[in-house]
Amino acid sequence: MGVFDNLERKLEGVVNGAFARAFKGDVQPVEITARLQRELDAEARLLARDRHLVPNDFTIGLSSHDYDRLTPYSRTLNAEIIPQLRDYAANAGYVFNGPVTIAYELDAALPVGRFTITSQALAAADTPATQTAIRRASLVLEVNGIRHPLSAPGFTIGRGTDADVRINDPGVSRLHARVSVQDGADTQADPRVTIEDMGSTNGIVVDGRRVQNALLREGSRVELGNTRMLVRSPVTDV
Repeated sequence: MGVFDNLERKLEGVVNGAFARAFKGDVQPVEITARLQRELDAEARLLARDRHLVPNDFTIGLSSHDYDRLTPYSRTLNAEIIPQLRDYAANAGYVFNGPVTIAYELDAALPVGRFTITSQALAAADTPATQTAIRRASLVLEVNGIRHPLSAPGFTIGRGTDADVRINDPGVSRLHARVSVQDGADTQADPRVTIEDMGSTNGIVVDGRRVQNALLREGSRVELGNTRMLVRSPVTDV
Protein backbone atom coordinates (compact mmCIF):
# COMPACT_ATOMS: atom_id res chain seq x y z
CA MET A 1 0.00 0.00 0.00
CA GLY A 2 1.29 3.45 -0.91
CA VAL A 3 1.14 6.66 1.04
CA PHE A 4 -1.97 7.78 -0.78
CA ASP A 5 -3.73 4.49 0.01
CA ASN A 6 -3.02 5.16 3.68
CA LEU A 7 -4.42 8.65 3.24
CA GLU A 8 -7.66 7.28 1.80
CA ARG A 9 -8.03 4.85 4.69
CA LYS A 10 -7.40 7.63 7.21
CA LEU A 11 -9.95 9.90 5.59
CA GLU A 12 -12.53 7.12 5.43
CA GLY A 13 -12.60 7.25 9.22
CA VAL A 14 -13.42 10.94 9.04
CA VAL A 15 -16.03 10.45 6.34
CA ASN A 16 -17.72 7.73 8.38
CA GLY A 17 -18.31 10.25 11.18
CA ALA A 18 -19.75 13.74 10.89
CA PHE A 19 -18.64 14.09 7.27
CA ALA A 20 -20.64 11.09 6.16
CA ARG A 21 -23.88 12.74 7.25
CA ALA A 22 -22.93 16.04 5.65
CA PHE A 23 -21.61 14.71 2.35
CA LYS A 24 -23.72 11.65 1.54
CA GLY A 25 -24.39 11.79 -2.20
CA ASP A 26 -22.34 14.99 -2.58
CA VAL A 27 -18.65 15.87 -2.95
CA GLN A 28 -16.62 13.46 -0.79
CA PRO A 29 -13.43 14.44 1.09
CA VAL A 30 -11.56 11.46 -0.34
CA GLU A 31 -12.47 12.64 -3.86
CA ILE A 32 -10.98 16.06 -3.10
CA THR A 33 -7.81 14.48 -1.72
CA ALA A 34 -7.42 12.23 -4.77
CA ARG A 35 -7.69 15.27 -7.05
CA LEU A 36 -5.14 17.17 -4.98
CA GLN A 37 -2.70 14.28 -5.36
CA ARG A 38 -3.23 14.26 -9.14
CA GLU A 39 -2.73 18.03 -9.16
CA LEU A 40 0.71 17.56 -7.58
CA ASP A 41 1.61 14.95 -10.18
CA ALA A 42 0.39 17.08 -13.08
CA GLU A 43 2.06 20.34 -11.98
CA ALA A 44 5.42 19.00 -10.73
CA ARG A 45 8.36 20.95 -12.16
CA LEU A 46 11.88 19.51 -12.17
CA LEU A 47 14.32 21.31 -9.86
CA ALA A 48 17.32 18.99 -9.73
CA ARG A 49 17.76 15.27 -10.25
CA ASP A 50 14.66 13.61 -8.78
CA ARG A 51 13.38 16.68 -6.88
CA HIS A 52 10.32 18.49 -8.23
CA LEU A 53 8.64 21.74 -7.20
CA VAL A 54 4.87 21.33 -6.75
CA PRO A 55 1.99 23.68 -5.91
CA ASN A 56 1.27 24.37 -2.27
CA ASP A 57 -1.65 26.81 -2.57
CA PHE A 58 -4.97 25.27 -3.67
CA THR A 59 -8.42 26.71 -4.32
CA ILE A 60 -11.36 24.32 -4.60
CA GLY A 61 -14.45 25.53 -6.45
CA LEU A 62 -17.75 24.06 -5.24
CA SER A 63 -21.40 24.25 -6.21
CA SER A 64 -23.71 26.24 -3.93
CA HIS A 65 -25.04 23.03 -2.40
CA ASP A 66 -21.60 21.51 -1.74
CA TYR A 67 -20.13 24.81 -0.59
CA ASP A 68 -22.79 25.24 2.07
CA ARG A 69 -22.22 21.70 3.34
CA LEU A 70 -18.41 21.64 3.16
CA THR A 71 -17.23 24.99 4.47
CA PRO A 72 -18.40 24.48 8.10
CA TYR A 73 -16.02 21.49 8.24
CA SER A 74 -13.17 22.98 6.16
CA ARG A 75 -10.76 23.48 9.08
CA THR A 76 -11.19 19.91 10.32
CA LEU A 77 -10.98 18.52 6.80
CA ASN A 78 -7.79 20.46 6.01
CA ALA A 79 -6.24 19.29 9.27
CA GLU A 80 -6.64 15.72 7.96
CA ILE A 81 -5.69 16.32 4.33
CA ILE A 82 -2.65 18.59 4.60
CA PRO A 83 -0.33 16.39 6.73
CA GLN A 84 -1.08 13.39 4.52
CA LEU A 85 -0.53 15.44 1.37
CA ARG A 86 2.87 16.43 2.76
CA ASP A 87 3.70 12.76 3.39
CA TYR A 88 2.71 11.90 -0.17
CA ALA A 89 4.88 14.71 -1.55
CA ALA A 90 7.89 13.71 0.54
CA ASN A 91 7.71 10.11 -0.69
CA ALA A 92 7.37 11.27 -4.30
CA GLY A 93 10.35 13.63 -4.09
CA TYR A 94 8.14 16.72 -4.34
CA VAL A 95 9.13 20.04 -2.75
CA PHE A 96 6.78 22.72 -1.39
CA ASN A 97 8.03 26.32 -1.25
CA GLY A 98 5.75 27.29 1.60
CA PRO A 99 2.95 26.03 3.83
CA VAL A 100 0.21 24.01 2.16
CA THR A 101 -3.08 25.93 2.11
CA ILE A 102 -6.49 24.86 0.84
CA ALA A 103 -9.30 27.38 0.33
CA TYR A 104 -12.89 26.72 -0.69
CA GLU A 105 -14.78 29.04 -3.03
CA LEU A 106 -18.33 29.17 -4.33
CA ASP A 107 -18.78 28.52 -8.06
CA ALA A 108 -22.51 28.77 -8.75
CA ALA A 109 -22.01 27.40 -12.27
CA LEU A 110 -20.97 23.98 -10.96
CA PRO A 111 -23.56 21.19 -10.54
CA VAL A 112 -23.89 19.31 -7.26
CA GLY A 113 -21.14 16.74 -6.80
CA ARG A 114 -18.67 18.44 -9.16
CA PHE A 115 -15.71 20.58 -8.15
CA THR A 116 -12.65 22.29 -9.62
CA ILE A 117 -9.11 22.75 -8.34
CA THR A 118 -6.69 25.54 -9.19
CA SER A 119 -3.20 25.68 -7.75
CA GLN A 120 0.04 27.60 -7.63
CA ALA A 121 3.50 27.31 -6.10
CA LEU A 122 3.51 30.12 -3.58
CA ALA A 123 6.26 31.06 -1.13
CA ALA A 124 5.20 32.04 2.35
CA ALA A 125 6.34 35.59 1.58
CA ASP A 126 4.75 35.80 -1.89
CA THR A 127 2.38 38.70 -1.26
CA PRO A 128 1.94 41.98 -3.17
CA ALA A 129 3.91 43.80 -0.46
CA THR A 130 6.74 41.28 -0.81
CA GLN A 131 6.79 41.65 -4.58
CA THR A 132 7.21 45.40 -4.07
CA ALA A 133 10.02 44.69 -1.61
CA ILE A 134 11.73 42.44 -4.17
CA ARG A 135 11.62 45.18 -6.79
CA ARG A 136 13.11 47.66 -4.32
CA ALA A 137 15.75 45.30 -2.93
CA SER A 138 19.26 45.48 -4.35
CA LEU A 139 19.80 41.80 -3.57
CA VAL A 140 17.56 38.74 -3.18
CA LEU A 141 18.10 35.17 -2.01
CA GLU A 142 16.73 32.75 -4.60
CA VAL A 143 15.48 29.48 -3.09
CA ASN A 144 13.92 26.84 -5.36
CA GLY A 145 13.00 29.49 -7.91
CA ILE A 146 11.45 31.87 -5.36
CA ARG A 147 13.17 35.20 -4.62
CA HIS A 148 13.25 36.50 -1.05
CA PRO A 149 14.28 40.17 -0.64
CA LEU A 150 17.42 40.72 1.40
CA SER A 151 16.20 43.65 3.46
CA ALA A 152 16.72 44.44 7.13
CA PRO A 153 16.58 42.80 9.57
CA GLY A 154 16.65 39.50 7.66
CA PHE A 155 14.98 36.12 8.25
CA THR A 156 15.45 32.56 9.46
CA ILE A 157 15.54 29.49 7.22
CA GLY A 158 14.50 25.98 8.17
CA ARG A 159 12.14 23.06 7.77
CA GLY A 160 9.94 23.82 10.78
CA THR A 161 6.94 26.08 11.21
CA ASP A 162 8.98 28.60 13.24
CA ALA A 163 11.22 29.42 10.25
CA ASP A 164 10.45 32.52 8.19
CA VAL A 165 11.50 30.76 4.97
CA ARG A 166 10.45 27.12 5.08
CA ILE A 167 12.17 24.42 3.02
CA ASN A 168 10.78 20.93 2.62
CA ASP A 169 14.15 19.16 2.70
CA PRO A 170 14.96 16.35 5.17
CA GLY A 171 18.57 17.56 5.23
CA VAL A 172 17.51 20.94 6.60
CA SER A 173 16.99 21.38 10.35
CA ARG A 174 13.80 22.87 11.76
CA LEU A 175 15.65 26.14 12.42
CA HIS A 176 18.77 25.82 10.31
CA ALA A 177 20.21 29.28 9.61
CA ARG A 178 19.71 32.98 10.19
CA VAL A 179 20.26 35.54 7.44
CA SER A 180 20.99 38.98 8.91
CA VAL A 181 20.77 42.13 6.81
CA GLN A 182 22.08 45.59 7.65
CA ASP A 183 20.52 48.06 5.24
CA GLY A 184 22.96 50.10 3.19
CA ALA A 185 20.37 52.51 1.81
CA ASP A 186 21.93 55.58 3.48
CA THR A 187 25.22 54.99 1.72
CA GLN A 188 23.74 53.85 -1.61
CA ALA A 189 25.65 50.61 -1.08
CA ASP A 190 24.40 47.05 -1.16
CA PRO A 191 23.18 45.82 2.25
CA ARG A 192 25.61 43.87 4.44
CA VAL A 193 24.30 40.31 4.45
CA THR A 194 25.56 37.51 6.66
CA ILE A 195 24.41 33.95 7.27
CA GLU A 196 24.87 32.08 10.56
CA ASP A 197 24.35 28.44 11.48
CA MET A 198 21.70 28.08 14.22
CA GLY A 199 22.99 24.74 15.49
CA SER A 200 21.86 22.70 12.51
CA THR A 201 22.67 19.02 12.04
CA ASN A 202 24.20 19.26 8.55
CA GLY A 203 25.73 22.73 8.64
CA ILE A 204 26.06 25.44 6.00
CA VAL A 205 28.20 25.51 2.85
CA VAL A 206 28.95 28.88 1.21
CA ASP A 207 30.77 28.91 -2.13
CA GLY A 208 31.98 25.34 -1.55
CA ARG A 209 33.27 25.90 2.02
CA ARG A 210 31.62 24.68 5.21
CA VAL A 211 31.22 27.64 7.55
CA GLN A 212 29.67 28.61 10.87
CA ASN A 213 28.97 32.10 9.56
CA ALA A 214 29.86 34.01 6.41
CA LEU A 215 29.44 37.27 4.56
CA LEU A 216 27.19 36.94 1.49
CA ARG A 217 27.60 38.97 -1.70
CA GLU A 218 25.98 38.95 -5.12
CA GLY A 219 26.78 35.59 -6.69
CA SER A 220 27.28 33.78 -3.36
CA ARG A 221 26.03 30.20 -3.46
CA VAL A 222 24.65 28.67 -0.28
CA GLU A 223 23.88 25.00 0.41
CA LEU A 224 21.63 23.81 3.24
CA GLY A 225 21.05 20.07 3.17
CA ASN A 226 20.19 19.23 -0.44
CA THR A 227 18.93 22.74 -1.20
CA ARG A 228 21.04 25.24 -3.14
CA MET A 229 20.46 28.99 -2.91
CA LEU A 230 21.85 31.96 -4.79
CA VAL A 231 22.34 35.60 -3.82
CA ARG A 232 21.56 37.74 -6.85
CA SER A 233 20.29 41.04 -8.09
CA PRO A 234 16.53 40.93 -8.75
CA VAL A 235 17.02 42.63 -12.12
CA THR A 236 19.92 40.55 -13.42
CA ASP A 237 19.75 36.99 -14.71
CA VAL A 238 22.59 34.77 -13.58
